[in-house]
Amino acid sequence: MVSPWVVASVGALSVGGAGAFHVPALPSARATAAANRHVSRMSTADDKPKSFYPFQRSDAPSTRPGSIPRLEAGVTPTPETKGGTKEGEGAGGAFRQLVGLKGASTTDEILKIRLQLTKPVTWIPLIWGVLCGAAASGNYHWWNPFGGGDVSFDLGSQDLLKALGCMILSGPFLTGYTQTINDWYDRDIDAINEPYRPIPSGAISEKQVIEQIWFLLLGGLAIAYGLDVWAGHDFPMVFALSVGGSFISYIYSAPPIKLKQNGWLGNYALGSSYISLPWWCGQAMFGELNIQVVILTLLYSWAGLGIAIVNDFKSVEGDREMGLQSLPVAFGVEKAKWLCVGSIDATQLGIAAWLYYIGEPTYAAILTALVLPQVFAQFKYFLPDPVGNDVKYQATAQPFLVFGILTTALAMGHHTF
Repeated sequence: MVSPWVVASVGALSVGGAGAFHVPALPSARATAAANRHVSRMSTADDKPKSFYPFQRSDAPSTRPGSIPRLEAGVTPTPETKGGTKEGEGAGGAFRQLVGLKGASTTDEILKIRLQLTKPVTWIPLIWGVLCGAAASGNYHWWNPFGGGDVSFDLGSQDLLKALGCMILSGPFLTGYTQTINDWYDRDIDAINEPYRPIPSGAISEKQVIEQIWFLLLGGLAIAYGLDVWAGHDFPMVFALSVGGSFISYIYSAPPIKLKQNGWLGNYALGSSYISLPWWCGQAMFGELNIQVVILTLLYSWAGLGIAIVNDFKSVEGDREMGLQSLPVAFGVEKAKWLCVGSIDATQLGIAAWLYYIGEPTYAAILTALVLPQVFAQFKYFLPDPVGNDVKYQATAQPFLVFGILTTALAMGHHTF
């Protein structure tokens, strides 16, 4: 599932989460049967909450939608039912468990399970986005211990700590919040697509999940306000971005709005959370946002929309069964894969043309050069098999995408508007 942050991580999104770089294994026959029984129960249950509660709990052994499937009495826990796969056992599986990837090994350690829910692998784009925002501000000071500059150690170290603060906000806290809440509201569909994940498998209790959601959300907002105080902002911009991003994160995953049910709105919300919000956070921390940056990053988020579509292919079967209108479900796999690569490539080439137009030809040329290996990866891996090769494609192409975003940010910092 999802990074976006939408959590803005401050912006961060994770919505992201929603499972970036994550592909489910095929469920076991027992897990599939349990999931089908669970879905069958859902069709007859009353899913309207009696009162407002943002992270509605279920009362075990309730059969209402939202209750976590329980292992049947007498069933011996297996890797599939406890949160992992047999192939995931060993050192590699332990690492995958910690970062929230497919093929994770099983564990009973609650801290490791909590970390897995936040999907640390999805923090990286948000942390990178903060770095891009700092670069775009033109006001981030690097201290060079070998000389060659007039930046003092105090100024350089203070800016480094500010950047790290934004990264912690964007990654562990707000992206972690986004990923956890996304898993919470996707527990029914995960029972079909990924029954081994912590929540549908019962590896973590409902109470513990809800506690984690509140801790990450409130902790993130506290850090955001502290960063505003540190930066001396008259208006708490970082806090405002965090509140806005967290709200988007909530409505992305939670009913009744559940943006992810709409392929276009959900994927754009996810894309903007990974690109626009963390960029704005970093730039606000070290400078000021302006209309050019806002427009540029919102346009760049169309590339993020394409990346979000990539993540939808792996769960097309469960999305279709649960009635979620992801683009692969709405348009079919063949059309959706072309919409995906088209949005990624057209956005970047359009930004490169704009950089050339404003007098930054060197940056425009670098950005164009970074698009070419992405196109190669699309034709070699993604277009022939978007379901089977999504991870291989992302591993090959996304480094060039994120360096392209940094190239654009450096161009913005270099250019005077």
